[in-house]
Amino acid sequence: MTPQAADRPDTVVASRRSKITPEREQEFFDAVLEQIRECGYDAVTMEGVAASTRCSKSTLYRQWKTKPQFVAAALRSHRRVRFAGIDTGSLAEDLRQAARAAGEWSGKDTRLLQALGHAVMQDAELQQALREALVEPEIAALRQILERGVARGEVAADHPALEYVPAQMFGVLRVRPVVEGEYADADYLVRFVEAAVLPALGLT
Repeated sequence: MTPQAADRPDTVVASRRSKITPEREQEFFDAVLEQIRECGYDAVTMEGVAASTRCSKSTLYRQWKTKPQFVAAALRSHRRVRFAGIDTGSLAEDLRQAARAAGEWSGKDTRLLQALGHAVMQDAELQQALREALVEPEIAALRQILERGVARGEVAADHPALEYVPAQMFGVLRVRPVVEGEYADADYLVRFVEAAVLPALGLT
């Protein structure tokens, strides 16, 4: 590296970033999201995450300038598509499988959504990261499940209930803790699909 290149800001930043391994970075991300679940977004600080992961707070601030940027990066690092790979050849069974998959992670993700509720309304980047990590991938996968059912002729393409299935599935995940004080686990979600979603689509 030439002396001139070493003085370039982007080179300096890249050099600083290289000091943190992907594994160490993921440790920071896991720590901040777990603290948000347990304590709420407002109670979590960069200093607290630094203490829990045994690093200096300057390390975190150097990588992510603000708490919202840090949390947004952590959310994006946890992007998963839990409904990916569900294709039993039956729309009704695919939706049951999706309900089971959603029930397996509903507790952790619902707590995170609840903890971030007010913060995401105040920060556009945080809101977008939340959608990219926890909402959009699952909705896209769920719509693919529905499209395959249409292609197989199990439900008409213009069936009025099709567009509401994602809202039904994600809505019950968010609402049950408020209404009944319990998370929507796999058994509950399968019963919900069989009692509400399948009949709406004309399936059994």
